[in-house]
Amino acid sequence: MGFVLRWMCAFALLALTFNPTEYNYVQWVRTYGSQNLSVAALAGLILLIGYIIYLRATLRSIGGFGMVLVLAVVGASLWVLYDLGVLRLDNPSFNVWLGLVALSFVLGIGLSWSIVRRAVSGQADVDDVDA
Repeated sequence: MGFVLRWMCAFALLALTFNPTEYNYVQWVRTYGSQNLSVAALAGLILLIGYIIYLRATLRSIGGFGMVLVLAVVGASLWVLYDLGVLRLDNPSFNVWLGLVALSFVLGIGLSWSIVRRAVSGQADVDDVDA
């Protein structure tokens, strides 16, 4: 359940920032940002904090190469689904949602990887510790 919650929070962060509907931060700032500059700045800073938390944890746990590798596995899985005829890519709006799911999966795995590694290996991760 922990991974699903982290994944859904990553998806919410990405979808709140941008999605193909009119209900997202980017579209709201384009339309109303100049009228509500202080609210736009506050919301942007809150989103930035969320991105920093997720990206920092993901980079620390699986690194840049791990992020690319997870994204490649997700991409290859989508390619297989497309080749089997399960997935159609002719709808641009659906493609954006698919991209959001793929990116949120990478961030969710990055935030959960230390827990998975500890469960599999029995070893705990130690962050930078000063001696």
